[in-house]
Amino acid sequence: MFSLREDGQAPATARHRGDYQAPAWWIDTVDLTFDLDPAKTRVLNRMHVRRNSDVAPQPLRLDGDELNLARVMVNGAGTSFRMDAGQLVLENLPQDEAGFDLEIFTTCAPEKNTALMGLYVSQGTFFTQCEAEGFRRITYFLDRPDVMASYQVLLRADKAAYPVLLSTAIWWSKVSLRAAGTLPNGWTRTRSPATCSPWWPASSSRASSASSRVRARSICWRCTCAPATWARPSTQ
Repeated sequence: MFSLREDGQAPATARHRGDYQAPAWWIDTVDLTFDLDPAKTRVLNRMHVRRNSDVAPQPLRLDGDELNLARVMVNGAGTSFRMDAGQLVLENLPQDEAGFDLEIFTTCAPEKNTALMGLYVSQGTFFTQCEAEGFRRITYFLDRPDVMASYQVLLRADKAAYPVLLSTAIWWSKVSLRAAGTLPNGWTRTRSPATCSPWWPASSSRASSASSRVRARSICWRCTCAPATWARPSTQ
């Protein structure tokens, strides 16, 4: 696998299969809340995280790119963190098997995102591109294909600008949209129901969005359920 910089200035970096190391942490569930705005989208990311007991204890290092970090909480309380080479590093985390709840609040500017990775705006419509490493432009995460999680997504947006919201690859009927509700500030919202979450966990690179311009600008969140796999060195 080769990693290319978006600006194309640096040579490709080879990632060899034989160098693979299992992650030190697992993320079991991800609950994302989006307050969509082209200039400043707010993303609240609630995750359940637990240590991988097969790997020696080490800090949790989450990938992020072009994000404005506002808040980090562990089990409902503020926690210390540091930034290192674009990664959010958390230390002294709970080590028990039950794991812990991690909450990260960030903002991003989709209308300024010209990389076409992560969450961006094109012709007044929101899109996302998460594969292969675009999810880190949406929120801090273990952005690698072997970290599999179940996703649930809540979308909120200005109803006048985005009257139709699509979540988890299901086009909501008018009844569903009414059930989703209108917020007091004139925004609308919709959540992917539990029955529409992936039947098995998906990696961050497989969580992607598209949008439809049928009669209205809209955003949809699609979480595909194709699990990623790592081949052993002896496998052709």
